[in-house]
Amino acid sequence: MEAYNAETAQMPEQTKRNMIQCENLVKIYKTKDIEVMALQGLDLIVEEGELMSIIGNSGSGKSTLLNMIGGLDRPSAGKLYVDGKDLFKLTEKELVRYKQSTVGFVWQNNARNLFPYLTALQNVQVPMLFHHVKKSRERAIELLELVGMLHKRNSRLSQLSGGEQQRIAIAIALANNPKLLLADEPTGSVDAKTSGYILDVFRRLNQEINLTIVIVTHDINLAKKVNRVVQIRDGKTSSERIMKQSPAKSLSEVAGFASQEAIHDEYAVLDRAGRLQLPREIMEEMGLKGNKVKLELVDNKIIITKPE
Repeated sequence: MEAYNAETAQMPEQTKRNMIQCENLVKIYKTKDIEVMALQGLDLIVEEGELMSIIGNSGSGKSTLLNMIGGLDRPSAGKLYVDGKDLFKLTEKELVRYKQSTVGFVWQNNARNLFPYLTALQNVQVPMLFHHVKKSRERAIELLELVGMLHKRNSRLSQLSGGEQQRIAIAIALANNPKLLLADEPTGSVDAKTSGYILDVFRRLNQEINLTIVIVTHDINLAKKVNRVVQIRDGKTSSERIMKQSPAKSLSEVAGFASQEAIHDEYAVLDRAGRLQLPREIMEEMGLKGNKVKLELVDNKIIITKPE
């Protein structure tokens, strides 16, 4: 196997088809009096060109994971590769370059994305100043057109709705041509109709420019409409839902995505020791009490039932 190249902080060629690769990832926050494990051995692979979401209750570790993938926080232990780069081994200078060129961020709080005293067009041009992008105005116009906001290019923050601001924020995140777009609760402050429009923008970006997009969300309706949903519980990936058919076909066949079960298969995720976490909803539906279940192997299938 090809050796790790310390100078370029790159994984061997075999793993480059994975945009994100987390192995036994641990994050510990320490204060004077307390130590908190936000991630407890999380494993996750996101392939290049995926459109997927990460869900979980508050404190489950999903935002911590997003911050580490984005280079905003350092892991405590494990392995974390993004676009072939070992984020454990990047210097501070390399990490700055990584954040400028590899990832783009869209936040729920628009104040983290937009300057209120600039127009939409000027806001999109701001990240390009740090890279001395030629023809930045033309590039900004292209991005505004891509997110359907070219008609608002001369508007300031106070003249835009929440959904319009978020679409401008997406254009800003794309200003430096990132390979990976990270969105933290991008629809948390908009209505259902606007949420659907924002998802349409993400899907268009994913399909037209093969952009890898990871969305952290509490919005179950949003999560239902992406190809893959990963649930995190207690700092680990506990389950996944994979769309059975293409999003376009699902959109036409399942009006309003009223039934998630109709378009997704659900999987429990095994950790390296062979342990799994059953989704809480399934345990409640089983009427399970205590910490034991009955296991049977029948026709090469594992049957899990409530103890008698």
